[in-house]
Amino acid sequence: MKTVNMLEAKSSLSRLVEAVENGVAKEVIIARNGRPAAKLVPVDNHPTERRIGVAKGRFEVPDDIDQHNDEVARLFQRGTVK
Repeated sequence: MKTVNMLEAKSSLSRLVEAVENGVAKEVIIARNGRPAAKLVPVDNHPTERRIGVAKGRFEVPDDIDQHNDEVARLFQRGTVK
């Protein structure tokens, strides 16, 4: 755990964030007048929650959307459709 004063945190915020992102420092305590005031920690890399229907009403699916499925499959499977 690294502790820095407010002035140092202001002048080197990018470096401190990079250290936390890269795991060089697990957390950085920012102190004001020698007393801990805030903690800089990495954000959890958990995927954000996906919502179903988020694009509802923004576009219409054409009736012939599946028209080229076989052709696309052949392109991906090097000319053979299984």
